[in-house]
Amino acid sequence: MGPRQVGKTTLALEIAEDRESIYLDLESYEDRGRLRDPILFLEKYEDSLVILDEIHRMPELFQTLRGVIDKGRRKGKRVGRFLILGSASIDLLRQSGETLAGRIGYINMNPITVSEINSDDVTALWLRGGFPDSFLGNTDQDSFLVRKDFIRTYLERDIPQFTPRAAAETLERLWMMLAHCQGSMLNASRLASGLSIATKTLNSYIDLLVDLLLLRRLKPFHANTGKRLVKSPKIYIRDSGLLHALLGIKNYNELAGHPVIGASWEGFVIENILSVMPFGAKATFYRTSAGAEIDLILEMPSGEIWAIEIKSGLTAKPSKGFYNAIEDIHSNNNFVVYAGKEQYPIAKNIQAIGLADMMQLVELNL
Repeated sequence: MGPRQVGKTTLALEIAEDRESIYLDLESYEDRGRLRDPILFLEKYEDSLVILDEIHRMPELFQTLRGVIDKGRRKGKRVGRFLILGSASIDLLRQSGETLAGRIGYINMNPITVSEINSDDVTALWLRGGFPDSFLGNTDQDSFLVRKDFIRTYLERDIPQFTPRAAAETLERLWMMLAHCQGSMLNASRLASGLSIATKTLNSYIDLLVDLLLLRRLKPFHANTGKRLVKSPKIYIRDSGLLHALLGIKNYNELAGHPVIGASWEGFVIENILSVMPFGAKATFYRTSAGAEIDLILEMPSGEIWAIEIKSGLTAKPSKGFYNAIEDIHSNNNFVVYAGKEQYPIAKNIQAIGLADMMQLVELNL
């Protein structure tokens, strides 16, 4: 499927079979030129997998694809003809959904995750994030520069495609403010005041960053526990490497001494766990005004509730608030995900577990 990155959504017309393929980058003037007569061009490759990257550069293709797909179906060519890649956006999804209804499936592409790397490289993945070019950089400095360039390019070129009225400088300041608020409750009015913009405008920018898969808005768990629960969502920069670049953190020594380290690890763990969350599961957090708290709650399709506390150190000691919270929600399985690798019982109903093993449990839904 090609290189993965945050902010990309894959639109796959069913699952492509192994076959000859042709790749078109619609950022390229030359490749766009090949599609001056798209029906003629695509019909010549009806037996190949056609990969159309950066589809948002030619959204008018969706209407053409509908006709090409329907004509192919009449010939018995039903699955895996096109793999469509493009920056995630509500407009793109709406256009594809309206034009290709019944002909398209959607896959959100995650960055590189812990389950895909050597166990010795987890710290590097946490520091550098899941962008392939960043994670695979020759040095921490090279990786840092890749992420800084991405941030600048995204602010100046990509985001204005979706919200042309937003100033790049304002969005950059917002992004940095959100990085400093990693893992905390969203306070839209305070952020808007700091940027000298209306709260309504601020919320529209937040919505955009969420739509582009750059920001996660984790909603609070709601249940009739008789407790006073917080109502605001928690916010996380989704890629830990981007978080560190926004904060100017270049290496692990700087990360280890930075106040964001706990919240950074928390966001990193959450993103990795949610990347393998089973279909139909729901992710939230729990916090009461009295201090009972669970960093991540997974409501499984089976109806089971999994409570997860996250610790950035090698000591998996849950807080008193975690014990109180699991009593409030009557969770079925309780875990403390920590930076170590061994799994062992902390209490009768609480297990200490490493991130990779936690991901495996969630994926298997055991």
